[in-house]
Amino acid sequence: MNFVFFFPDEMRADSVSCYGHPLVQMPHYDRVAAEGVRFEQCHVQHTVCSPSRCSLMTGWYPHVAGHRSLWNLLRPEEPSLFGYLRQAGYQIHWYGKNDLYSPEATLANVDVWETGGYGHAGPPAFGPEEAAGQSFLSQHFPHGASETSDMQNVARGLEFLRKHKPGDPPFFLYLPLSMPHPPYGAPEPWHSMYDPEDVEPLRPAGLQNKPDYYQLIRRYRRLEEVDESVLRKIRAVYLGMNSYVDWMLGQLLETLEETGLAEDTTLIMSSDHGDWAGDYGLVEKWPSALDDCLTRVPLLIRAPGNAAGHVVQEPMELMDVMATVLELAGVPARHTHFSRSLVPQLQGAPGGADWAAWAEGGYDLHEPQAFEGRPESGDLFRRPGHIYYVKGLQQQEHPESVCRCAMLRTATLKLVRRTNGQHELYDLVADPQELHNRYGDPALAERQADLEGRMLDWLVHSSDVVLYEHPRGLPPADVPAAAEIPPLHARA
Repeated sequence: MNFVFFFPDEMRADSVSCYGHPLVQMPHYDRVAAEGVRFEQCHVQHTVCSPSRCSLMTGWYPHVAGHRSLWNLLRPEEPSLFGYLRQAGYQIHWYGKNDLYSPEATLANVDVWETGGYGHAGPPAFGPEEAAGQSFLSQHFPHGASETSDMQNVARGLEFLRKHKPGDPPFFLYLPLSMPHPPYGAPEPWHSMYDPEDVEPLRPAGLQNKPDYYQLIRRYRRLEEVDESVLRKIRAVYLGMNSYVDWMLGQLLETLEETGLAEDTTLIMSSDHGDWAGDYGLVEKWPSALDDCLTRVPLLIRAPGNAAGHVVQEPMELMDVMATVLELAGVPARHTHFSRSLVPQLQGAPGGADWAAWAEGGYDLHEPQAFEGRPESGDLFRRPGHIYYVKGLQQQEHPESVCRCAMLRTATLKLVRRTNGQHELYDLVADPQELHNRYGDPALAERQADLEGRMLDWLVHSSDVVLYEHPRGLPPADVPAAAEIPPLHARA
């Protein structure tokens, strides 16, 4: 079996047509949802690119091996999905950005890696109505549909598919895009496809009992001076970026059909995290923010023989992709991990009634090397006027605003614990947009205590991993099949 992983950056689930968005047009996503399996509540393990991808590829939560920042990428000695597949004879072809492997690990785990960079023209050109704020909104996007680096990378992947011949080794084609990551901009007609007046109401700014970084971000980016119409334009362009991503997906689907590879190829579509895109008066994301619009991403899997149109409603985790691919490929993992195979769900099974999703973020004051904006972080965060300058500046001047945090998200409740500032608790049935923080509410005291106990159990269970190979040279222990191991979610 072959695999293709189509992986946009910063695509939140509720901005995708097959997840119920009433405006956005994404017919190719709709097609894959109808032909494959859709996971309604897929949550990432971190809301920053690198740690999210490290969890995805290893089945480790970010805290297990310190992969909690932009800078700490996977090393050659660390196990990962691509390494297992390559050792089993798969060709790993990768066209697009790298927020995953160190240079040495890339050489060890990937056969071909090529990238044309990011899919944007550079820092956005602010229009007069938004000059006071750094909103990431691009007023002009100079590239045509086929000229973006995203499409150039996809085209390299399509060329690889067309050259693949019967009898060639099986492959894993990885297509990590940069869109819809900010700056918010896309080629026409997608940039102007949606009228801001038609966009759904945004989550309001200035809510009570929210973490302090909400107001700090608005102040540092001068978003308090930005009119509501700009935020609605951001959302409209963000949706247009999604429709452009869908157009690129269409090129991929067409090529899989033309080459005959669709019949024996598993197609996976997801994202590393979401984006505020105007919600709460905010843009982009934050390393210690765990709102659903940041943690919940689309996950669609179309595999040969899957239960077409099946929807899994229960919360699950993006890193479950690792164990799922390994089982489909018939390749065993040889390291302790927390990823759970979703093969039963691909065959039509529901998720477990006790399933939950865990995520985390932030840094401690004793680890300045993790923070953005440090002196050695280079031009990206240190040059005044750069779109990320104020983000790094806020982290350096208010490090407590990016403190460590952990999230437990069930089907009905969300708990976020922080080492500094405001904890959060939401009744997702009554308040799906997370507008009313009810942490400490006596009416939810018993349920809050249950969640906090479960979170503590999770942290204890996942605090480290033990090697399979005995350090004194004894034979490795017999490793039970994944199906025989009670999942962490059920043990908690």
